[in-house]
Amino acid sequence: MRFFPSLISEISSRKPLMTKVSQAGSTCGATIALLLASGHVSAQDLPDYVNFQASYTGEAAANVNGGEQRGSAYAGQLFVGADFDMEKASDWKDTTIHVAVTNRHGQNLAPKYIGNSTSVQEIYGGQNSRLARFTVEKHFLDGQLQVEAGRTVANISFLGSELCQYFQTNSACGNPTFVFRTSNFTWWPVSSWGGHAKFWLNDKTYFHAGVYEENTPHQASDDHGLDWGVEDSTGVVVPVTLGYQTTWDNDDYPRRYEVGGWYDGADYTDPSKDENGDYAALSGNDYATRNGRSGVFARFEQTVLRPDLNSQRSVTLFGAVLTGTSGELIEDFYFKAGFVKRGTFPGRDKDTVAFVYTEQHYSHDAIEDQFILRNLNEGSGRPASMQAMMELSYGIHVNDNIRIQPNIHYIVNPDQFGDKARQEDLSDAVVLGLRFDINLAGLLFQ
Repeated sequence: MRFFPSLISEISSRKPLMTKVSQAGSTCGATIALLLASGHVSAQDLPDYVNFQASYTGEAAANVNGGEQRGSAYAGQLFVGADFDMEKASDWKDTTIHVAVTNRHGQNLAPKYIGNSTSVQEIYGGQNSRLARFTVEKHFLDGQLQVEAGRTVANISFLGSELCQYFQTNSACGNPTFVFRTSNFTWWPVSSWGGHAKFWLNDKTYFHAGVYEENTPHQASDDHGLDWGVEDSTGVVVPVTLGYQTTWDNDDYPRRYEVGGWYDGADYTDPSKDENGDYAALSGNDYATRNGRSGVFARFEQTVLRPDLNSQRSVTLFGAVLTGTSGELIEDFYFKAGFVKRGTFPGRDKDTVAFVYTEQHYSHDAIEDQFILRNLNEGSGRPASMQAMMELSYGIHVNDNIRIQPNIHYIVNPDQFGDKARQEDLSDAVVLGLRFDINLAGLLFQ
């Protein structure tokens, strides 16, 4: 498996990453300059007012059996960001400015080698250098109400999970893939205008809602997150959540339970029909443009085993179900389940073993469209109506700043949404992966 040769070749063949990130990173520098110019902050005091962040995540993957063909790919993300404490810096009470830029690079294994449309490298997407976040966050009512707005994305605030750091598959992480396939739910690092508010009903229960500009025009590889116009947007996405959450600080067995949904008021393409209601694959007309669709979800994370309450060695179970409620959708419903075991062998308290299983169940119209195209291309059989993806990983805690995570994936019924005219189903695929995370800020500043 050519994991590290692919990684080295990828990095050495590109322009310097910091040069590319600087195209979008001027916003962070400008914010620092404003703080210094205000006279409230001196250069030597910056660490007291600014929480600098920098990290690198790499994900290598190789298809070793089944699917389209054998092969490997590498994708990575360089992240640089900062949180500015404006209460300390300029007496803006309970206010923080968030700035983040990314450089995503590399290739996606899925379309060429697995032959499906759901990646096993969740770090892939939104390639190039981008301003991913530039927001102002304000707390009211002694922290009971949290409001954030600016250039941002929905998926860092809704349907995310810290458990995703233990996986590489995009079917489950950073968010359930269903929400992106059935709505214009905005995703990192492709920022647009948006904001959200979370109101804590008590110390564990909250209501959370947001509004985000549809960002499809900004997904192009030549977009750097600096075009803030809205003339190409066709609507907004509105997610809502009611949740109950505890932490290691206030619960021996931390948990999270959420129910919620979303409304997508932006344009999208019908999965099978033209404007006349006929199958576009037969009529030869363009697929119809629709507007308005919605969905609901329920999910949980529950720590169920913790032998020593003075240690975070534990087992956490998690799961989610998502389904559509209106609109013409590619998928009918989605299911996810798995576990994370923190602490493995003696002396390996921060190593992890993690497993996740997902199912995507496709709509009749989406499969019928593929079936028609398959017959037109003299293929045989009806495309599978479900794709299952699973991942088993072992996370090696090298130190507080470096983590290495080999993983293995099994994909049942690789979908053909990336090649809808494929003549026959592909065989199940086996993929070997390797993820590594480096906390660059920790290495540089600690």
